[in-house]
Amino acid sequence: MLKAPAHVETSRLFLRPPHPDDAAEIFRRYANDEEVTRYLGWPRHHSIAETEGFIAFSGAEWERWPAGPYLIVARDTGVILGSTGLAFETPTRASTGYVLARDAWGHGYATEALRAMVDLAPDVGIQRLHALVHPDHRPSCHVLEKCGFLQEALLPRHGQFPNLAPGVPADVLSFVRLFGRRSGEAGDQE
Repeated sequence: MLKAPAHVETSRLFLRPPHPDDAAEIFRRYANDEEVTRYLGWPRHHSIAETEGFIAFSGAEWERWPAGPYLIVARDTGVILGSTGLAFETPTRASTGYVLARDAWGHGYATEALRAMVDLAPDVGIQRLHALVHPDHRPSCHVLEKCGFLQEALLPRHGQFPNLAPGVPADVLSFVRLFGRRSGEAGDQE
């Protein structure tokens, strides 16, 4: 199993796994923000202990799989802007996404971070990379499309958005990006 690099650099960003001493900043910058977490598939953090749980989960994912969650850090200031990553489901299939602090919105960081995950995916054996999005979250749909994802389906009552309607199944849009070639299948999407 190929391991992803622990550090990925883009023109403006530095991506790295979260560390225990990041908990307070993650909590303050985005994990506790009601507006930031509105369309996410995980509940807003109400305590730093919940953020510490995310960091422990991240470490376990990095141990088990070729990659896991990355923090998105501004290269010029060192400020944590949000997070992204690869969430493996099988050795060749993973999901991705991102979350950004409010002051990082509208600067192209989501596209830059997501492109880094798209570039990394085939290097660690991913053949199918997908993302699920709330149908009302058009900005995320646009970012995925800019990064070469194709809308695959509307999945009725498939997901949950605990910060919108806890415990209520919701429709989701499924986006996909395929890598590699197998006999009889279409090639890479570009």
